[in-house]
Amino acid sequence: MFRIWFEREVPDHVAAKLEGVAEVLGPGTATPDYLLSVVSGAEAVIASSLVTYDAAAMDLAPGLRVIARTGIGYDKVRVQAATDRGIAVCNTPDAPTASTAEHTIALLLSVAKRIAQAQVALRGGGRDFFASHRGVELAGRRIGIVGAGRIGRAVARMAEGLGMIAVGYDPFVPASTELNLDFVDSLSDLFVQADVISLHVPLTDRTRHLIDAEALRMMKPGSILINTARGGLVDHAALLDALERGHLFGAGLDVTNPEPLPPDHPILQRDDVVVTPHIATATAAGKERLYESAVAQALQVLRGERPAHLVNPDVWPVCRPNPSFQET
Repeated sequence: MFRIWFEREVPDHVAAKLEGVAEVLGPGTATPDYLLSVVSGAEAVIASSLVTYDAAAMDLAPGLRVIARTGIGYDKVRVQAATDRGIAVCNTPDAPTASTAEHTIALLLSVAKRIAQAQVALRGGGRDFFASHRGVELAGRRIGIVGAGRIGRAVARMAEGLGMIAVGYDPFVPASTELNLDFVDSLSDLFVQADVISLHVPLTDRTRHLIDAEALRMMKPGSILINTARGGLVDHAALLDALERGHLFGAGLDVTNPEPLPPDHPILQRDDVVVTPHIATATAAGKERLYESAVAQALQVLRGERPAHLVNPDVWPVCRPNPSFQET
């Protein structure tokens, strides 16, 4: 049988499908000693972003042939190091779309309608809530989608259902009427036009702190920032400054840097920011799609088949051979 290591507890429906097919290793603490004792025998890893897979971690598992991410981002996998070692890297770009897009809209509505503040006021026994409440009507407002991939486009469709006008920026996606999304030529154009900025891009050297002090200054006064992509896209110090100056109406964050934020972090103390602990995709349906796609692709690689979402195509077809196949 194949040997597959899971970072997190294996869902029952996934474990049932692996019976007689693969031996499940892990989960366990992601310490060097644990990796050495368990991952060393793994042929596949189902990676949930808890562990950074650098060259040293990969070298702990000489038989490792595939790292399959339960998600879109693979910033914790050193792809070139994997390619150099003949290890395939896969991700699951279709699985998180619906749940993450819904969570984006949930954060937007929570911030715009000041849901958290209203609940706190009610618990405090205040009076005349109508007079003191200050929410934002989203109908007719522009939402700026940064990154017009699967999730960004889904958010645009949902926002249009609220009566919003979706505008996008993505230099890698050609403008098309099929996307039902008006594109602008630059990020600065988007920042100037939009009432809401929603981030849907990967974290790379180019996108780190994409939202910095300069970007925030360009945003419209009273605008809202939503981030359900990667925490490193936003300069938290600059965001705090923009909020303290009253330049932004508020922010909704499912991702932060670090994750999770320490309980005393100033962002968590603000009543104009809604923070959730990177759980946008953590719905029952979302988790099922993530694991099924990641496991299916890992098994494809182990069987000598090219997976559907191969991040490092240069590794194929020179992926580490399967000894069992060589023997037959």
